[in-house]
Amino acid sequence: MPNTLLPAARLDHIGDLLAFVRVADSQSFTAAADKLGLSRSAIGKCIARLEQGLGARLLHRSTRSVSLSDEGRVFYEHALRILAEVENAADAMDSRKQAPRGRLRLDLPVSLGRLHIMPLLRDYLREWPEVEADVSFTDDYTDLVRDGVDVAIRIGGDPDSRLVQRVLAPHRLITCASPAYLERHGAPATPDDLARHRTLAFTHAGVLVAWRYAVNGQERQVQAAGRLRMGNTEALRDAALAGEGIVQLGAFLVGADLRAGRLQAVLESVAPAGAPVCAVYPHRRHLAPKVRVLIDSIARAWSAGPPWAARAAPEPR
Repeated sequence: MPNTLLPAARLDHIGDLLAFVRVADSQSFTAAADKLGLSRSAIGKCIARLEQGLGARLLHRSTRSVSLSDEGRVFYEHALRILAEVENAADAMDSRKQAPRGRLRLDLPVSLGRLHIMPLLRDYLREWPEVEADVSFTDDYTDLVRDGVDVAIRIGGDPDSRLVQRVLAPHRLITCASPAYLERHGAPATPDDLARHRTLAFTHAGVLVAWRYAVNGQERQVQAAGRLRMGNTEALRDAALAGEGIVQLGAFLVGADLRAGRLQAVLESVAPAGAPVCAVYPHRRHLAPKVRVLIDSIARAWSAGPPWAARAAPEPR
């Protein structure tokens, strides 16, 4: 059985708790009455109700002083937490009524941000004219707390325990090439076949990024040699569209090209499960309206699925 100091049935008046805490803090019935705008006798009735309901004396009274009993000290700590939660609940409701305003610092991945977040941000700014946005673009994980960033959009969230993350949409990696390339060179049947193909590789901070696959339930990484290596994913997509080779890129970047048939997916049977797109923000008890409303608006826009998730052209055989 849980050890409950104050059964819910006995907490009939939240004002009694507040009166008790004010008396304990000031060590005076008169001072507590002045702070709460009540009479001294009303404060006394509040304390009497609590003590009767609990079956314990909370305060020692004399003509000169008021002090907590042993039971009163224990109860005081619980009362503080209860009152804090009540205040937090009221603050949260008040926060939800406030309109977004002020400076919003937003950190976005370069291509995902430009292609899919900025159109939503422009709509948001039109709807909330009292918000001004500072937007940075990077594919690195910046320190949001250190740099004073309100919210970041990231693929895969962030392991930092100081941060909260909210999943906004699914995402995955797609290996693909142009129909012209596949007609000339054929489609790879397994990841090992990539060694015989022209591959277009992404480099990050000068390091080749391995391609990922799921083979027999295990993740497998393939180091695509890369006949053409670039540090910009949109440039890699352009090279694939021009028929220069096979590339592995995020669905958010190639989804429209796959739907239009300009690119075709290969190795879909071993495509890896992707990390989701998340909103990440520093942990705060109450999220500022400018941040909460932006995150809600992105989630609402993608509620039926993100724009890159529509069906693609079938994989070539």
